[in-house]
Amino acid sequence: MVEVAVLRDPTVASGPGQYAIIQAVAPSLQVELRPIDVRDPGEIERAIVTFAQTPNGGLIITGAPAAVVHRNLIIALAAQQQLPAVYVLPYFARSGGLIAYGPDTVSPYRRAAQYVDRILKGEKPADLPVQAPTKYELIVNLKTAKALGLTAPQSLLARADEVIE
Repeated sequence: MVEVAVLRDPTVASGPGQYAIIQAVAPSLQVELRPIDVRDPGEIERAIVTFAQTPNGGLIITGAPAAVVHRNLIIALAAQQQLPAVYVLPYFARSGGLIAYGPDTVSPYRRAAQYVDRILKGEKPADLPVQAPTKYELIVNLKTAKALGLTAPQSLLARADEVIE
């Protein structure tokens, strides 16, 4: 069985929900989860270094604000501790993370501008539908994979929106 640490922030409204979704899928993949609460750099470092002592482990980084703020620290620790990690936003992989799968971060801003336009033309904000992301990106960083001694399967690379070499 593989053990995976999930970096999350339980104080943020989406934190428990993100973890619950991962938790629901984990048994079917024969993955045992260990939640790691992220709040400050010292806590993040201690938790990742301690978890790295577990053989055959990896990391899942959720969309916790602290993870975004401390992404360079998390990416560096994952590399130092030789932990494969999956991140929630594409720019994590572009910053040196192994794999990122998450929503396109530009299109929501485009849609927000359209909403502003509609509101300025008289539509009531309460009448506008809530929009969810429609485009997700898979980014694979082969430089990081090589540094971790991993080989990305061709099937994964074929599905990737971006491969960093």
